[in-house]
Amino acid sequence: MVYDEADTEELAPWRSPIARALHRNSSLPQSRYLQLATVNLEGCPANRTVVFRGFLEGTNQLKIIADRRSQKIEQIEKNPLAEACWYFSKTREQFRLAGKITVVKAEDFDAKLKQIRASVWREISDAARVQFSWPSPGEKRSEAAAFELASPDKIETLFNFCLLLLEPIKVEHLELRGEPQNRWLYQRDDSGLWSTLAINP
Repeated sequence: MVYDEADTEELAPWRSPIARALHRNSSLPQSRYLQLATVNLEGCPANRTVVFRGFLEGTNQLKIIADRRSQKIEQIEKNPLAEACWYFSKTREQFRLAGKITVVKAEDFDAKLKQIRASVWREISDAARVQFSWPSPGEKRSEAAAFELASPDKIETLFNFCLLLLEPIKVEHLELRGEPQNRWLYQRDDSGLWSTLAINP
């Protein structure tokens, strides 16, 4: 994917409900966490919790970070299809966002995406940055000293740091409050236009 500022998207109709849910649940730290499911190398689902890092400006793409040594990077590069599930406990709302993930690495040829990757690196906490210099995730546990590292430089982005961009093509929004509950389906067609349909809960 090549990012071009001139190609800014119109905000999808599901963006307003998510913005409202984020605002109304902002007092709860867990509102920034969502579950991200990918397909592993055996063709089975693989799920984990990730942190929402905002939307890529001018697009409907969710920003997530990952270590290039993690299994999910290998999974995504083989099959970029993914689905995120996001639950907001205060307002009792669920969003399911299905689409494709783009991985932005250190060697990415797109200058704008490299700049965005570096910007996200500067925005994350020292505690988050240092994890990218830890021993390889998923391998046999290393000695404690291997994790006692100074926080990496905020300007020099580490090689292991990847930016993931989830671009939804289908979103479901379920409001669990009310009798009956409310549910909407948002779908993007091949021309990029979104449709909105109220469906049974």
